[in-house]
Amino acid sequence: MPNQPPRFPGFPGLPALPKLPSVDAIISEVDKALKTLAATPVAQRANPAGQNLPAGQLSDAEKEQVIGLMRVNHVGEICAQALYQAQALASKDPEKKALFDHAAKEEADHLAWTQERLDQLGARPSLLNPFWYGGAFALGFVAGTLGDKVSLGFMAETERQVEKHLNDHLGRLPAGDQQSRAILEQMRQDEIEHGQTAIEQGANNLPMPVKLAMTAMSKVMTTLAQKI
Repeated sequence: MPNQPPRFPGFPGLPALPKLPSVDAIISEVDKALKTLAATPVAQRANPAGQNLPAGQLSDAEKEQVIGLMRVNHVGEICAQALYQAQALASKDPEKKALFDHAAKEEADHLAWTQERLDQLGARPSLLNPFWYGGAFALGFVAGTLGDKVSLGFMAETERQVEKHLNDHLGRLPAGDQQSRAILEQMRQDEIEHGQTAIEQGANNLPMPVKLAMTAMSKVMTTLAQKI
């Protein structure tokens, strides 16, 4: 007789909840969250804007536009940290854990670069970052508990949507803002690679309703993050 998944006592028709992380793992994730939200991010790679690109002269209206765009991209990187750390936590496969951890480290570079650009512009990040982080972490952990192929599917679809969003932002940047452009172009290249890796590792193609829900959530986030 094949092995049956554990069931809730007294509710034989329902599968058991996934095993919760250990106390040590929870403490580690809280520490990562605090560092992401409160500490100054440090990139492992050099900022693509570098020291050689001209600062450019932006009008007040152009500066406000760039601030809004970079604030949204900063929020996206806050969410990426939460999403991939949660997926790594939920995965039982060491290889997949390493994949999500690697993606999170590259996204940490993006977080540092967008933070630096906001600092240069004299702007603050979104005040709702703790909310964005918590929501993305919950989504990533749920995706991870559904299995690595589903989790990789979320990764692939997330990166596809982020690539589309970055293409839009690159088209909206003022022509003279070469610094922001260099940052977003490198981010786009990294996102494409992350998405392709997820597909190569066996990502499931998510159902259309899930993709549409992700798009709707992203729209809410980007709309609020530009202002708050």
